Amino acid sequence: MESSPDSDFVVQFWGVRGSIPSPGNETIRYGGNTSCIEMRVGGKRLIFDGGTGLRILGKSLQSHPPLEAYMFFTHYHWDHIQGVPFFAPAFDADNCLHIHGAVPPNGGSMKQHFWERVLHSKSLLPQYGIKADLKFYDLEYGDRVTLDDITIETGPLNHPNGAMGYRVTWQGHSAFYCTDTEHFPDRLDENVLHLAREADVLIYDAMYTDEEYHNPKSPKVGWGHSTWQEAVKVAQAAGVKKLVIFHHEPNHTDDFLDKLQGEVTEAFANAVLAREGLILPVA
Repeated sequence: MESSPDSDFVVQFWGVRGSIPSPGNETIRYGGNTSCIEMRVGGKRLIFDGGTGLRILGKSLQSHPPLEAYMFFTHYHWDHIQGVPFFAPAFDADNCLHIHGAVPPNGGSMKQHFWERVLHSKSLLPQYGIKADLKFYDLEYGDRVTLDDITIETGPLNHPNGAMGYRVTWQGHSAFYCTDTEHFPDRLDENVLHLAREADVLIYDAMYTDEEYHNPKSPKVGWGHSTWQEAVKVAQAAGVKKLVIFHHEPNHTDDFLDKLQGEVTEAFANAVLAREGLILPVA
């Protein structure tokens, strides 16, 4: 799982599960780690979310110091930050981590929120062990981040307490990381459509099927997540080239997801279900 040449733009998946880690015999093929993806873009390493998949990514990076990486958080629910205290590069003084995220809804700065909530007092690892140079950047919805010739657009997603979507563009190619978000019942989300416009890759929170979402015995309306059927609608409306189904429900087994893959590709031919270790070229 070595980095691609500097001229490439690829996405690698390190954690693809939603809500809670789901290890076990039934989730081996797709993986049980929570949200973490890496984009290697024009020689730079961008990391999105710090779920338990971040620990695995960190292990792979230990043999390549010094490291400079750019981290972006969609939001701060547990399944997106659980891996941060176990990210090995954070404990190496030779490394530099640029940490971006939306200003927390309860106020304060990203830096304050990171130290007090993400690396909170109940963490299993002591904060004083973190030696890397941490640089913090507060983002507002709609902000753009420029890293040399890489442009990162942001926008609001429909999720309890808020979440931020990220569209990464380099040399005319784009990938949109769109989790966690819930569709609207009567229309497509204009913010999602804008960031998804003609993207080469759309990574979309399709935690449920329509049947699960509307199940009268246990509906998921208002839980902050979407369905694969809605993912297809967005991809078609926005002219997306490749759709990635992401943030799998913890109870969805490998066999369930295998079956789902067939249903998704029947509706949108160039679609794939995210699995740990998957590497997708964007450009």
